Amino acid sequence: MFDRVLEKEFSENDAPEGAGESSFNSTVADKQAELETVAKITHEKTKMNDTKEANGTKPFQFQDVFSLEKEDSDDMTTLIDKKDNVFVMSNKKSKYPVLQVDFRLISDLVVVIVSAAIGGIIFSCLGQPVIVGYLLAGSIIGPGGLKFISEMVQVETVAQFGVVFLLFALGLEFSLSKLKVVGPVAVLGGLLQIVILIFLSGITAVLCGAKLSEGVFVGCFMSMSSTAVVVKFLVERNSNNALHGQVTIGTLIFQDCAVGLLFALLPVLGGNSGILRGMLSMGKLLLTLSIYLSVASILTWLFVPRLLKLMMQLSSQVSRITNELYQLAAVAFCLMSAWCSDKLGLSLELGSFVAGVMISTTEFAQHTLDQVEPIRNFFAALFLSSIGMLIHVHFLWTHVDILLASVILVVVVKTTVAAVITKAFSYSLRTSLIVGVLLAQIGEFAFVLLGRASNIHLIEGNMYLLLLGTTALSLVTTPVLFKLIPALMHLGIFMRWFSSENGTNNEEKISIVRNG
Repeated sequence: MFDRVLEKEFSENDAPEGAGESSFNSTVADKQAELETVAKITHEKTKMNDTKEANGTKPFQFQDVFSLEKEDSDDMTTLIDKKDNVFVMSNKKSKYPVLQVDFRLISDLVVVIVSAAIGGIIFSCLGQPVIVGYLLAGSIIGPGGLKFISEMVQVETVAQFGVVFLLFALGLEFSLSKLKVVGPVAVLGGLLQIVILIFLSGITAVLCGAKLSEGVFVGCFMSMSSTAVVVKFLVERNSNNALHGQVTIGTLIFQDCAVGLLFALLPVLGGNSGILRGMLSMGKLLLTLSIYLSVASILTWLFVPRLLKLMMQLSSQVSRITNELYQLAAVAFCLMSAWCSDKLGLSLELGSFVAGVMISTTEFAQHTLDQVEPIRNFFAALFLSSIGMLIHVHFLWTHVDILLASVILVVVVKTTVAAVITKAFSYSLRTSLIVGVLLAQIGEFAFVLLGRASNIHLIEGNMYLLLLGTTALSLVTTPVLFKLIPALMHLGIFMRWFSSENGTNNEEKISIVRNG
Protein backbone atom coordinates (compact mmCIF):
# COMPACT_ATOMS: atom_id res chain seq x y z
CA MET A 1 0.00 0.00 0.00
CA PHE A 2 2.80 2.37 0.87
CA ASP A 3 4.54 1.70 -2.48
CA ARG A 4 1.32 2.36 -4.41
CA VAL A 5 0.83 5.66 -2.61
CA LEU A 6 4.37 6.74 -3.43
CA GLU A 7 3.98 5.72 -7.08
CA LYS A 8 0.76 7.71 -7.31
CA GLU A 9 2.24 10.76 -5.58
CA PHE A 10 5.63 10.80 -7.36
CA SER A 11 5.18 9.83 -10.97
CA GLU A 12 7.88 9.48 -13.60
CA ASN A 13 6.91 12.93 -14.92
CA ASP A 14 8.30 14.47 -11.75
CA ALA A 15 11.85 13.55 -12.76
CA PRO A 16 14.15 16.52 -13.41
CA GLU A 17 14.42 17.86 -16.92
CA GLY A 18 17.13 16.29 -18.98
CA ALA A 19 16.90 12.94 -17.23
CA GLY A 20 15.38 11.22 -20.24
CA GLU A 21 17.15 9.07 -22.77
CA SER A 22 17.10 11.81 -25.42
CA SER A 23 18.88 14.36 -23.22
CA PHE A 24 22.30 13.60 -24.77
CA ASN A 25 21.12 14.14 -28.36
CA SER A 26 19.17 17.24 -27.41
CA THR A 27 22.22 18.66 -25.64
CA VAL A 28 24.38 18.08 -28.71
CA ALA A 29 21.77 19.77 -30.91
CA ASP A 30 21.04 22.70 -28.62
CA LYS A 31 24.67 23.50 -27.76
CA GLN A 32 25.95 22.77 -31.29
CA ALA A 33 28.52 20.46 -29.72
CA GLU A 34 31.03 18.40 -31.65
CA LEU A 35 31.12 14.66 -31.09
CA GLU A 36 34.53 13.26 -30.26
CA THR A 37 35.83 9.80 -29.49
CA VAL A 38 37.22 9.39 -25.99
CA ALA A 39 38.77 6.50 -24.10
CA LYS A 40 37.07 5.45 -20.86
CA ILE A 41 39.27 3.96 -18.14
CA THR A 42 37.77 2.41 -15.02
CA HIS A 43 40.24 1.96 -12.17
CA GLU A 44 39.25 -1.49 -11.00
CA LYS A 45 41.33 -3.67 -8.76
CA THR A 46 43.54 -5.99 -10.70
CA LYS A 47 43.50 -9.72 -10.28
CA MET A 48 47.03 -9.58 -8.97
CA ASN A 49 46.03 -7.31 -6.11
CA ASP A 50 42.99 -9.49 -5.42
CA THR A 51 45.23 -12.55 -5.22
CA LYS A 52 47.66 -10.80 -2.91
CA GLU A 53 44.83 -9.59 -0.69
CA ALA A 54 43.42 -13.10 -0.53
CA ASN A 55 46.78 -14.45 0.52
CA GLY A 56 47.34 -11.52 2.87
CA THR A 57 50.66 -10.70 1.19
CA LYS A 58 49.91 -7.31 -0.37
CA PRO A 59 52.86 -5.01 0.41
CA PHE A 60 52.21 -1.66 2.08
CA GLN A 61 52.77 1.37 -0.11
CA PHE A 62 52.89 4.83 1.42
CA GLN A 63 51.22 6.34 -1.62
CA ASP A 64 48.17 4.10 -1.07
CA VAL A 65 47.28 6.28 1.92
CA PHE A 66 46.28 9.04 -0.50
CA SER A 67 44.56 6.77 -3.00
CA LEU A 68 40.80 6.85 -3.37
CA GLU A 69 40.55 3.32 -4.72
CA LYS A 70 39.33 1.75 -1.46
CA GLU A 71 37.43 -1.43 -0.96
CA ASP A 72 34.15 0.31 -0.21
CA SER A 73 34.40 3.05 -2.83
CA ASP A 74 32.97 3.24 -6.33
CA ASP A 75 35.25 2.72 -9.29
CA MET A 76 36.89 5.94 -10.44
CA THR A 77 36.27 6.66 -14.12
CA THR A 78 38.69 8.62 -16.28
CA LEU A 79 38.13 9.92 -19.83
CA ILE A 80 40.99 10.70 -22.21
CA ASP A 81 40.37 12.59 -25.47
CA LYS A 82 42.40 12.54 -28.69
CA LYS A 83 44.68 15.33 -27.38
CA ASP A 84 45.56 13.27 -24.28
CA ASN A 85 43.56 15.59 -22.03
CA VAL A 86 42.47 13.69 -18.92
CA PHE A 87 39.01 14.19 -17.38
CA VAL A 88 37.98 12.68 -14.05
CA MET A 89 34.26 11.92 -13.65
CA SER A 90 33.37 13.16 -10.20
CA ASN A 91 29.72 14.11 -10.76
CA LYS A 92 27.94 11.13 -12.21
CA LYS A 93 24.50 11.36 -13.81
CA SER A 94 21.61 10.78 -11.44
CA LYS A 95 17.89 10.56 -12.15
CA TYR A 96 16.98 12.56 -9.07
CA PRO A 97 18.87 15.34 -7.27
CA VAL A 98 21.23 13.78 -4.75
CA LEU A 99 24.00 15.20 -2.60
CA GLN A 100 27.30 14.16 -4.17
CA VAL A 101 30.73 14.56 -2.61
CA ASP A 102 33.95 14.71 -4.58
CA PHE A 103 36.24 12.67 -2.35
CA ARG A 104 39.14 13.13 -4.75
CA LEU A 105 39.01 16.92 -4.25
CA ILE A 106 38.73 16.51 -0.47
CA SER A 107 41.71 14.16 -0.41
CA ASP A 108 43.80 16.47 -2.62
CA LEU A 109 42.98 19.53 -0.49
CA VAL A 110 43.89 17.67 2.70
CA VAL A 111 47.25 16.67 1.23
CA VAL A 112 48.00 20.20 -0.01
CA ILE A 113 46.98 21.94 3.23
CA VAL A 114 48.86 19.53 5.50
CA SER A 115 52.01 19.62 3.37
CA ALA A 116 51.88 23.43 3.15
CA ALA A 117 51.57 23.67 6.94
CA ILE A 118 54.53 21.35 7.46
CA GLY A 119 56.65 23.18 4.88
CA GLY A 120 55.79 26.58 6.34
CA ILE A 121 56.61 25.48 9.90
CA ILE A 122 59.97 23.97 8.88
CA PHE A 123 61.11 27.02 6.92
CA SER A 124 59.90 29.39 9.62
CA CYS A 125 62.05 27.51 12.16
CA LEU A 126 65.00 27.76 9.76
CA GLY A 127 64.57 31.52 9.47
CA GLN A 128 63.54 31.31 5.81
CA PRO A 129 60.43 32.80 4.15
CA VAL A 130 57.39 30.56 4.63
CA ILE A 131 56.57 31.21 0.97
CA VAL A 132 59.47 28.98 -0.02
CA GLY A 133 58.17 26.27 2.33
CA TYR A 134 54.82 26.35 0.57
CA LEU A 135 56.48 26.10 -2.84
CA LEU A 136 58.73 23.21 -1.91
CA ALA A 137 55.87 21.37 -0.20
CA GLY A 138 53.84 21.65 -3.39
CA SER A 139 56.76 20.48 -5.52
CA ILE A 140 57.20 17.39 -3.32
CA ILE A 141 53.56 16.25 -3.48
CA GLY A 142 52.96 17.26 -7.11
CA PRO A 143 53.45 15.37 -10.38
CA GLY A 144 57.12 16.32 -10.43
CA GLY A 145 57.68 14.81 -6.97
CA LEU A 146 55.97 11.99 -5.09
CA LYS A 147 52.84 12.26 -7.28
CA PHE A 148 50.37 12.33 -4.38
CA ILE A 149 48.31 14.67 -6.57
CA SER A 150 48.10 13.94 -10.27
CA GLU A 151 44.94 15.79 -11.38
CA MET A 152 45.53 19.37 -10.27
CA VAL A 153 42.79 21.28 -12.06
CA GLN A 154 40.36 21.31 -9.11
CA VAL A 155 43.02 22.25 -6.58
CA GLU A 156 44.29 25.03 -8.82
CA THR A 157 40.76 26.34 -9.32
CA VAL A 158 40.14 26.58 -5.57
CA ALA A 159 43.62 28.05 -5.10
CA GLN A 160 42.82 30.94 -7.43
CA PHE A 161 40.92 32.49 -4.53
CA GLY A 162 44.36 33.00 -3.00
CA VAL A 163 45.30 35.42 -5.77
CA VAL A 164 42.02 37.28 -5.39
CA PHE A 165 42.36 37.74 -1.63
CA LEU A 166 46.07 38.58 -1.85
CA LEU A 167 45.37 41.52 -4.12
CA PHE A 168 42.26 42.48 -2.15
CA ALA A 169 44.34 42.77 1.03
CA LEU A 170 46.98 44.67 -0.91
CA GLY A 171 44.36 47.19 -2.00
CA LEU A 172 43.18 47.55 1.60
CA GLU A 173 46.72 48.57 2.61
CA PHE A 174 46.97 51.09 -0.21
CA SER A 175 47.76 54.58 1.07
CA LEU A 176 48.73 57.72 -0.81
CA SER A 177 50.20 59.21 2.36
CA LYS A 178 52.94 56.57 2.39
CA LEU A 179 53.85 57.37 -1.18
CA LYS A 180 54.00 61.14 -0.53
CA VAL A 181 56.93 60.75 1.89
CA VAL A 182 59.28 59.54 -0.83
CA GLY A 183 56.98 60.23 -3.75
CA PRO A 184 59.41 61.13 -6.57
CA VAL A 185 61.82 58.24 -6.10
CA ALA A 186 59.02 55.78 -5.31
CA VAL A 187 56.70 56.63 -8.21
CA LEU A 188 59.06 57.92 -10.90
CA GLY A 189 61.93 55.69 -9.78
CA GLY A 190 59.69 52.63 -9.54
CA LEU A 191 58.28 53.36 -12.99
CA LEU A 192 61.79 53.79 -14.40
CA GLN A 193 62.84 50.44 -12.93
CA ILE A 194 59.93 48.67 -14.65
CA VAL A 195 60.56 50.44 -17.98
CA ILE A 196 64.33 49.83 -17.94
CA LEU A 197 63.96 46.14 -17.05
CA ILE A 198 61.34 45.70 -19.79
CA PHE A 199 63.62 47.45 -22.27
CA LEU A 200 66.67 45.36 -21.34
CA SER A 201 64.70 42.10 -21.44
CA GLY A 202 63.04 43.00 -24.73
CA ILE A 203 66.37 43.85 -26.40
CA THR A 204 67.91 40.63 -25.07
CA ALA A 205 64.99 38.56 -26.35
CA VAL A 206 65.22 40.07 -29.84
CA LEU A 207 68.99 39.55 -30.00
CA CYS A 208 68.60 35.93 -28.89
CA GLY A 209 65.89 35.21 -31.46
CA ALA A 210 63.01 34.97 -28.99
CA LYS A 211 59.65 36.71 -29.21
CA LEU A 212 59.52 40.35 -28.16
CA SER A 213 56.38 39.63 -26.12
CA GLU A 214 58.28 37.06 -24.07
CA GLY A 215 61.06 39.57 -23.40
CA VAL A 216 58.57 42.23 -22.32
CA PHE A 217 56.90 39.77 -19.96
CA VAL A 218 60.24 38.72 -18.44
CA GLY A 219 60.96 42.41 -17.80
CA CYS A 220 57.60 42.81 -16.05
CA PHE A 221 58.28 39.56 -14.19
CA MET A 222 61.71 40.72 -12.95
CA SER A 223 60.48 44.17 -11.91
CA MET A 224 58.40 42.73 -9.04
CA SER A 225 60.10 42.52 -5.61
CA SER A 226 58.82 40.75 -2.51
CA THR A 227 56.89 43.17 -0.32
CA ALA A 228 56.27 40.56 2.39
CA VAL A 229 59.90 39.44 2.71
CA VAL A 230 61.47 42.91 2.51
CA VAL A 231 59.03 44.65 4.88
CA LYS A 232 59.42 41.82 7.41
CA PHE A 233 63.20 42.23 7.28
CA LEU A 234 63.00 46.02 7.71
CA VAL A 235 60.60 45.75 10.66
CA GLU A 236 62.76 43.14 12.39
CA ARG A 237 65.80 45.43 12.00
CA ASN A 238 63.81 48.56 13.00
CA SER A 239 64.83 50.07 9.66
CA ASN A 240 61.38 50.75 8.25
CA ASN A 241 61.59 54.42 9.34
CA ALA A 242 65.18 54.86 8.07
CA LEU A 243 65.73 56.66 4.79
CA HIS A 244 66.57 53.53 2.83
CA GLY A 245 63.56 51.82 4.45
CA GLN A 246 61.22 54.62 3.37
CA VAL A 247 62.52 54.59 -0.19
CA THR A 248 62.28 50.78 -0.37
CA ILE A 249 58.76 50.59 1.07
CA GLY A 250 57.56 53.40 -1.21
CA THR A 251 58.97 51.61 -4.25
CA LEU A 252 57.40 48.32 -3.16
CA ILE A 253 54.00 49.97 -2.76
CA PHE A 254 54.25 51.41 -6.26
CA GLN A 255 55.24 48.00 -7.65
CA ASP A 256 52.29 46.40 -5.90
CA CYS A 257 49.99 49.02 -7.39
CA ALA A 258 51.45 48.35 -10.84
CA VAL A 259 50.63 44.65 -10.54
CA GLY A 260 46.97 45.30 -11.35
CA LEU A 261 47.84 47.20 -14.52
CA LEU A 262 50.32 44.52 -15.57
CA PHE A 263 47.55 41.95 -15.24
CA ALA A 264 45.41 44.04 -17.56
CA LEU A 265 48.23 44.25 -20.14
CA LEU A 266 49.06 40.52 -20.21
CA PRO A 267 46.25 39.54 -22.63
CA VAL A 268 47.60 42.08 -25.13
CA LEU A 269 51.09 40.54 -24.89
CA GLY A 270 49.64 37.06 -25.31
CA GLY A 271 47.71 37.92 -28.47
CA ASN A 272 48.81 36.79 -31.92
CA SER A 273 47.58 39.96 -33.67
CA GLY A 274 49.76 42.56 -35.35
CA ILE A 275 50.91 45.88 -33.95
CA LEU A 276 47.84 47.78 -35.20
CA ARG A 277 45.36 45.33 -33.70
CA GLY A 278 47.47 45.26 -30.57
CA MET A 279 47.25 49.05 -30.28
CA LEU A 280 43.51 48.93 -30.87
CA SER A 281 43.16 46.24 -28.23
CA MET A 282 45.22 48.36 -25.86
CA GLY A 283 43.03 51.40 -26.54
CA LYS A 284 39.87 49.38 -25.96
CA LEU A 285 41.38 47.97 -22.80
CA LEU A 286 42.32 51.40 -21.46
CA LEU A 287 38.84 52.75 -22.28
CA THR A 288 37.20 49.84 -20.47
CA LEU A 289 39.61 50.28 -17.58
CA SER A 290 38.87 54.01 -17.30
CA ILE A 291 35.10 53.39 -17.29
CA TYR A 292 35.49 50.65 -14.70
CA LEU A 293 37.64 52.85 -12.45
CA SER A 294 35.23 55.78 -12.87
CA VAL A 295 32.27 53.67 -11.77
CA ALA A 296 34.35 52.33 -8.89
CA SER A 297 35.21 55.89 -7.79
CA ILE A 298 31.54 56.90 -7.81
CA LEU A 299 30.58 53.84 -5.79
CA THR A 300 33.41 54.57 -3.35
CA TRP A 301 31.88 57.91 -2.43
CA LEU A 302 28.18 57.02 -2.61
CA PHE A 303 27.76 53.35 -1.74
CA VAL A 304 30.72 51.66 -0.07
CA PRO A 305 30.87 53.65 3.24
CA ARG A 306 27.13 53.23 3.80
CA LEU A 307 27.29 49.49 3.04
CA LEU A 308 30.17 48.91 5.45
CA LYS A 309 28.53 50.99 8.17
CA LEU A 310 25.30 49.00 7.78
CA MET A 311 27.21 45.71 7.96
CA MET A 312 28.98 46.87 11.12
CA GLN A 313 25.64 47.68 12.76
CA LEU A 314 24.05 44.38 11.73
CA SER A 315 27.08 42.40 12.88
CA SER A 316 27.03 44.06 16.28
CA GLN A 317 23.34 43.24 16.65
CA VAL A 318 23.70 39.59 15.64
CA SER A 319 26.79 38.85 17.71
CA ARG A 320 29.06 40.92 19.91
CA ILE A 321 31.88 38.40 19.56
CA THR A 322 32.11 37.66 15.86
CA ASN A 323 31.64 39.83 12.78
CA GLU A 324 30.50 37.08 10.44
CA LEU A 325 28.08 39.27 8.49
CA TYR A 326 30.70 41.96 7.98
CA GLN A 327 33.29 39.37 6.97
CA LEU A 328 30.87 37.73 4.55
CA ALA A 329 29.90 41.11 3.05
CA ALA A 330 33.57 42.08 2.57
CA VAL A 331 34.36 38.79 0.83
CA ALA A 332 31.24 39.08 -1.34
CA PHE A 333 32.15 42.65 -2.29
CA CYS A 334 35.65 41.54 -3.28
CA LEU A 335 34.41 38.61 -5.36
CA MET A 336 31.70 40.68 -7.04
CA SER A 337 34.23 43.34 -8.07
CA ALA A 338 36.61 40.65 -9.35
CA TRP A 339 33.80 38.95 -11.29
CA CYS A 340 32.69 42.23 -12.92
CA SER A 341 36.27 43.03 -13.87
CA ASP A 342 36.72 39.62 -15.45
CA LYS A 343 33.46 39.92 -17.39
CA LEU A 344 34.63 43.28 -18.78
CA GLY A 345 37.74 41.61 -20.18
CA LEU A 346 40.13 42.91 -17.53
CA SER A 347 41.11 40.38 -14.87
CA LEU A 348 40.00 38.90 -11.58
CA GLU A 349 43.16 40.24 -9.96
CA LEU A 350 42.57 43.85 -11.01
CA GLY A 351 38.97 43.74 -9.81
CA SER A 352 39.91 42.41 -6.38
CA PHE A 353 42.65 45.04 -6.03
CA VAL A 354 40.22 47.83 -6.95
CA ALA A 355 37.75 46.48 -4.37
CA GLY A 356 40.44 46.76 -1.71
CA VAL A 357 41.33 50.31 -2.76
CA MET A 358 37.66 51.31 -2.61
CA ILE A 359 37.45 50.17 1.01
CA SER A 360 40.87 51.65 1.89
CA THR A 361 39.45 55.16 1.50
CA THR A 362 36.96 54.55 4.33
CA GLU A 363 37.40 54.34 8.08
CA PHE A 364 36.73 50.60 7.97
CA ALA A 365 39.89 49.68 6.04
CA GLN A 366 41.85 48.27 8.99
CA HIS A 367 38.84 46.43 10.39
CA THR A 368 38.19 44.87 6.98
CA LEU A 369 41.82 43.81 6.69
CA ASP A 370 41.67 42.18 10.13
CA GLN A 371 38.59 40.21 9.05
CA VAL A 372 39.95 39.13 5.67
CA GLU A 373 43.56 38.43 6.68
CA PRO A 374 42.98 34.85 7.94
CA ILE A 375 41.12 33.99 4.75
CA ARG A 376 43.88 35.56 2.68
CA ASN A 377 46.62 33.65 4.50
CA PHE A 378 44.85 30.32 4.05
CA PHE A 379 44.11 30.69 0.35
CA ALA A 380 47.52 32.28 -0.31
CA ALA A 381 49.22 29.20 1.16
CA LEU A 382 46.97 27.01 -0.98
CA PHE A 383 47.80 29.05 -4.08
CA LEU A 384 51.56 28.99 -3.53
CA SER A 385 51.45 25.25 -2.87
CA SER A 386 49.54 24.74 -6.12
CA ILE A 387 52.19 26.81 -7.90
CA GLY A 388 54.83 24.61 -6.29
CA MET A 389 53.13 21.51 -7.69
CA LEU A 390 54.12 22.78 -11.13
CA ILE A 391 57.81 22.72 -10.19
CA HIS A 392 59.55 19.65 -11.54
CA VAL A 393 62.38 18.98 -9.13
CA HIS A 394 64.17 16.75 -11.60
CA PHE A 395 64.15 19.52 -14.22
CA LEU A 396 65.53 22.08 -11.78
CA TRP A 397 68.21 19.68 -10.52
CA THR A 398 69.22 18.83 -14.07
CA HIS A 399 69.54 22.52 -14.95
CA VAL A 400 70.87 23.75 -11.60
CA ASP A 401 73.80 25.51 -13.28
CA ILE A 402 71.52 27.59 -15.49
CA LEU A 403 69.24 28.24 -12.54
CA LEU A 404 72.03 29.56 -10.31
CA ALA A 405 73.39 31.67 -13.15
CA SER A 406 69.94 33.19 -13.75
CA VAL A 407 69.52 34.03 -10.05
CA ILE A 408 72.93 35.70 -9.92
CA LEU A 409 72.10 37.62 -13.10
CA VAL A 410 68.77 38.78 -11.64
CA VAL A 411 70.42 39.95 -8.40
CA VAL A 412 73.19 41.84 -10.21
CA VAL A 413 70.90 43.48 -12.77
CA LYS A 414 68.17 44.48 -10.29
CA THR A 415 70.66 45.78 -7.72
CA THR A 416 72.46 47.87 -10.36
CA VAL A 417 69.28 49.30 -11.89
CA ALA A 418 67.68 50.16 -8.53
CA ALA A 419 70.90 51.66 -7.12
CA VAL A 420 71.58 53.81 -10.21
CA ILE A 421 67.99 55.13 -10.30
CA THR A 422 67.99 55.91 -6.56
CA LYS A 423 71.36 57.69 -6.91
CA ALA A 424 69.90 59.73 -9.78
CA PHE A 425 67.38 61.22 -7.29
CA SER A 426 70.28 62.74 -5.27
CA TYR A 427 70.48 60.04 -2.60
CA SER A 428 73.87 58.91 -1.29
CA LEU A 429 75.67 55.93 -2.77
CA ARG A 430 75.29 54.09 0.53
CA THR A 431 71.51 54.49 0.62
CA SER A 432 71.28 53.65 -3.08
CA LEU A 433 73.21 50.39 -2.65
CA ILE A 434 71.09 49.29 0.31
CA VAL A 435 67.90 50.00 -1.62
CA GLY A 436 69.29 48.09 -4.60
CA VAL A 437 70.10 45.01 -2.51
CA LEU A 438 66.73 45.11 -0.75
CA LEU A 439 64.93 45.11 -4.12
CA ALA A 440 67.18 42.48 -5.75
CA GLN A 441 64.85 39.48 -5.41
CA ILE A 442 61.79 38.47 -7.43
CA GLY A 443 58.60 38.80 -5.40
CA GLU A 444 55.69 36.51 -4.66
CA PHE A 445 53.37 38.38 -7.04
CA ALA A 446 55.63 37.23 -9.86
CA PHE A 447 54.07 33.79 -9.33
CA VAL A 448 50.68 35.34 -9.98
CA LEU A 449 51.95 37.01 -13.15
CA LEU A 450 53.60 33.77 -14.25
CA GLY A 451 50.44 31.75 -13.67
CA ARG A 452 48.40 34.26 -15.63
CA ALA A 453 50.94 34.27 -18.49
CA SER A 454 50.84 30.48 -18.61
CA ASN A 455 47.04 30.48 -18.87
CA ILE A 456 47.15 32.71 -21.96
CA HIS A 457 50.09 30.70 -23.41
CA LEU A 458 52.47 33.65 -23.27
CA ILE A 459 55.14 31.60 -21.44
CA GLU A 460 55.28 27.84 -21.82
CA GLY A 461 57.55 24.84 -21.56
CA ASN A 462 61.03 24.98 -20.10
CA MET A 463 61.01 28.79 -19.91
CA TYR A 464 58.05 28.60 -17.54
CA LEU A 465 59.83 26.08 -15.32
CA LEU A 466 63.05 28.10 -15.39
CA LEU A 467 61.30 31.33 -14.36
CA LEU A 468 59.43 29.44 -11.67
CA GLY A 469 62.63 27.92 -10.28
CA THR A 470 64.51 31.21 -10.51
CA THR A 471 61.85 32.96 -8.46
CA ALA A 472 61.80 30.22 -5.82
CA LEU A 473 65.60 30.17 -5.51
CA SER A 474 65.67 33.98 -5.46
CA LEU A 475 63.35 34.02 -2.45
CA VAL A 476 65.38 31.29 -0.74
CA THR A 477 68.62 33.26 -1.09
CA THR A 478 67.07 36.60 -0.08
CA PRO A 479 67.71 36.24 3.70
CA VAL A 480 71.32 35.29 2.96
CA LEU A 481 71.66 38.31 0.69
CA PHE A 482 70.28 40.60 3.39
CA LYS A 483 72.85 39.27 5.86
CA LEU A 484 75.59 40.38 3.46
CA ILE A 485 74.47 44.04 3.60
CA PRO A 486 76.71 44.95 6.63
CA ALA A 487 79.70 43.32 4.93
CA LEU A 488 78.94 45.26 1.75
CA MET A 489 78.78 48.50 3.74
CA HIS A 490 82.14 47.77 5.43
CA LEU A 491 83.62 47.04 2.02
CA GLY A 492 82.30 50.35 0.70
CA ILE A 493 83.83 52.25 3.61
CA PHE A 494 87.14 50.40 3.19
CA MET A 495 87.19 51.17 -0.54
CA ARG A 496 86.10 54.77 0.24
CA TRP A 497 83.05 54.55 -1.94
CA PHE A 498 81.15 56.39 0.76
CA SER A 499 81.62 57.68 4.31
CA SER A 500 80.56 56.07 7.60
CA GLU A 501 77.16 56.14 9.33
CA ASN A 502 77.30 59.89 10.13
CA GLY A 503 76.83 60.89 6.51
CA THR A 504 73.77 58.72 6.20
CA ASN A 505 72.27 60.05 9.44
CA ASN A 506 72.74 63.64 8.26
CA GLU A 507 71.09 62.76 4.95
CA GLU A 508 68.11 61.26 6.77
CA LYS A 509 67.72 64.41 8.93
CA ILE A 510 67.80 66.61 5.83
CA SER A 511 65.19 64.36 4.18
CA ILE A 512 62.92 64.49 7.23
CA VAL A 513 63.14 68.30 7.35
CA ARG A 514 62.47 68.48 3.60
CA ASN A 515 59.42 66.19 3.84
CA GLY A 516 58.16 67.89 6.95
